[in-house]
Amino acid sequence: MNLIQKLKIRKELKRLEARVHESPSPSAFIDLGQVYINLGMLEKTVALADEGLALFPQSAELRKLRKFAKKNQLSARITDLRAAMAKSPSPGVYSELADVYLELGDMDAVHGLTEECIRRFPQDTGAYLVQARASLTAFYRDLSARAGIVAVELIRKAIKIDGRDAKAHKLMADVCYRVGALATARRHIDELVRLGVGDDEIRNMQRACSDASGDEDLDALFHRAEFRGGLARGAGGTSGRTGDPLKAARDALTGIVQIPGVTKAVYIVGAKALVRGDVNGGDDPFLRLVRVMARAAHRAARRMDIGSFNKGVVDGNFGRICLCSFGDALAAVQCEGHSSVEAVLEQLQELVANSLVGSEGGDA
Repeated sequence: MNLIQKLKIRKELKRLEARVHESPSPSAFIDLGQVYINLGMLEKTVALADEGLALFPQSAELRKLRKFAKKNQLSARITDLRAAMAKSPSPGVYSELADVYLELGDMDAVHGLTEECIRRFPQDTGAYLVQARASLTAFYRDLSARAGIVAVELIRKAIKIDGRDAKAHKLMADVCYRVGALATARRHIDELVRLGVGDDEIRNMQRACSDASGDEDLDALFHRAEFRGGLARGAGGTSGRTGDPLKAARDALTGIVQIPGVTKAVYIVGAKALVRGDVNGGDDPFLRLVRVMARAAHRAARRMDIGSFNKGVVDGNFGRICLCSFGDALAAVQCEGHSSVEAVLEQLQELVANSLVGSEGGDA
């Protein structure tokens, strides 16, 4: 590339970057992203797509741009790791390559690589932990009891090989904490402390598990999570069991209505509801509408035998309604078209995932 071509590209980049900041639109982000891709600037393309999706969360074109850039970014990493593995195979390279495929969602490649690594390096824990993370991904996504049980079996294999593997103890402590096996979680947290590993999340879990003792039936707890459609506790030491059982829900709703464009928010358990925002009492049509939509979605999922309804978005002349449902808990918001659907759904999902069956409410 000669000097004149470089100057032309630099000029075009400056023009497109100015357009993105002065008159943002999906097309402006995509045009700039295409230039970044042509220049091999995949990391900047991913960051640009994330910035665009924060402003235009419904843009399918921006999603495609991000997916394309991320896939190519990871593909380049795969090429490098494949070359390194051909030159000097090692457990670390196998695990790192499997992690990349896990990020891509290619579970067949993850399984193939980890099985090969286990055959060649049977005393290395890395492949077992990658397999465990793959199973945990399925468990947290679908609340499949079988996936959670398989993950625990794999983590236990890793700990049997190396009882001082901090990553294995951290994975076990985290999943046990989330399904409510606090005594089991405490044993692995104590081991992490002995190993000198500690962060805010571990300290929060340690405080929550301080009085726990005995043994739990992990299989039963995984099946309970699947049946209820929710975890006993969230990550990082958060739970509805401590203090006021509805305080976390109230605080979460207060935070959700601070998201730009959100006008109404509700958390429903049975016939009772907590509300925030511009809700006109218990007779507000919004409350009835979200209940009807959730029931309809659940019925449709059952009739089509496609699993269970967890979250969704409905657009209408009233604006946009985002819903998230786990077990007996339902959370929903009404928002304007420019609101970040991803941010809203993430907060709603965290709220209902941390819910406990039997919580009492009555703010409506």
